[in-house]
Amino acid sequence: MPDGLAGELGAPLQEPLFERIAIIGLGLIGSSLAHVSRRKGLARLIVASDLSPDVRARAKELKLADIVAESAEAAVTGADLVILCVPVGAMGTVAAAIGPHLPSGAILSDVGSVKSAVIAALAPHIQKSVHLVPAHPVAGTEQSGPDAGFATLFLDRWCILTPPEGSDPDAVAKLTAFWKAAGANVEIMGAAHHDLVLAITSHVPHLIAYNIVGTAADLETVTQSEVIKFSAGGFRDFTRIAASDPTMWRDVFLNNKEAVLEMLGRFSEDLTALQRMIRNADGQGLFDLFTRTRAIRRSIIAEGQETPTPDFGRPHPDAKT
Repeated sequence: MPDGLAGELGAPLQEPLFERIAIIGLGLIGSSLAHVSRRKGLARLIVASDLSPDVRARAKELKLADIVAESAEAAVTGADLVILCVPVGAMGTVAAAIGPHLPSGAILSDVGSVKSAVIAALAPHIQKSVHLVPAHPVAGTEQSGPDAGFATLFLDRWCILTPPEGSDPDAVAKLTAFWKAAGANVEIMGAAHHDLVLAITSHVPHLIAYNIVGTAADLETVTQSEVIKFSAGGFRDFTRIAASDPTMWRDVFLNNKEAVLEMLGRFSEDLTALQRMIRNADGQGLFDLFTRTRAIRRSIIAEGQETPTPDFGRPHPDAKT
């Protein structure tokens, strides 16, 4: 992907934050971490690995890392920062494999969008001398794989750290510095609170997108070609979300099911109320609801988490590049 905002990352660090960073998993997030780590000089040596031989071969072609290791165990040996960029459901398996090879004093982190389940999966497999500091960069696209990454993915996006109680403050501070150097804003919160917040801001919207696109595809009275041909902005945006990595999102829903089900319950209640407004021709109720939601959109733009460019996602003659 083009790196249109590369200049805004600033100059490389004068001294790297880490001697050796190990990135396990080279999808969109992992490959983007490799790009920004090299661009900003975040580590003296970048080591990466992936379970797939094809992905490892492609990573070598792209020169994503100084070393592309054949195994996660080899990648983490000697690393002072290890970041797991694998699906949430695979965290425990990977942790069991690398646990004996993690150096004393190393920071073990991740990028999963579920945190309570990740902590439960990782904690049993690491020594007390290893600092567990889970993280979730709230950034992404619908693309995946080692070719999808780019250095500015995290620029001006939030990265949420969820260190367990009793975590080493120096390790938390160092990982905070890492993500800030990568361009992100950093927030620290508890894992359970994170999972509840992300259930409504990310997980349930994805679930709704998957469902509505599936519903449209199943309609017998509308052909697939018509769904594609006449896709207005709303449906088109749903298809972008619904094109996200199926493995990653399957694991998200299975590992954050309590919070997702709670938010789905709230959503179902609100949907029923909306249905009632339409049935009863409650124009004022609809207007009031749409006014509130419009204000939320404007607040997101004001926070810099979205662009006001019309028809976002398509080339537009007035768009600023």
